Amino acid sequence: MKIQYIYSHLYALEGLKAHKPKIWEEIKSTVESIDTKIMKTKKSKEKTMKGRMLYSPSDINAAFKKEFGKKKWKENRQTYYVTSDEELTEKIVKLNPDKQKETITSDGQEPIYSFHQTDFTKDKVAIELQLGKYAFIEFDLFVKHLQYYELKEIDIAIEIVPTKALLNSMSSGPGYYERTLTHIIRQGRGRPSFPFILMGIEPESI
Repeated sequence: MKIQYIYSHLYALEGLKAHKPKIWEEIKSTVESIDTKIMKTKKSKEKTMKGRMLYSPSDINAAFKKEFGKKKWKENRQTYYVTSDEELTEKIVKLNPDKQKETITSDGQEPIYSFHQTDFTKDKVAIELQLGKYAFIEFDLFVKHLQYYELKEIDIAIEIVPTKALLNSMSSGPGYYERTLTHIIRQGRGRPSFPFILMGIEPESI
């Protein structure tokens, strides 16, 4: 696998290279170690591609999990509680989960358990490999990573997505680099308000 495109939001890449160069080299080497030659294992059932062998998202995910795991990158889960009360939500949103639950309960309401999960984290860097529906990418960038950043769990996030070239050999539905880049730039250079890297990946030969 190769890194075909990179978008550095709020100087995320520059900061990563300056302050955590070993982490950046580790990320690059991990992506480049993924062998996609054996990952065309999904037989398409879609009308426009029926019978065609496509890249399997589950195989790609498993390979990334294995390779990042070798380098001690770990999944991170952030739990929290929610309520329908707007004023109460404003009061609890930055509290820790136990305090959130306690505050909601003492107000006479039912605390609703929820969580966000990130694929790989290490040294306050979060990585999400997103091969699912296109809306999940925006959720990662504008909700999940931003939450971790505001809670000071991370300094930088990396969103890894397929390029359009890779998507052409996958089932339809997932988002891709070129489209996501447009969505980000449309928001203006300060949104989302945290440093992240959007990375477009594809096989060495398509």
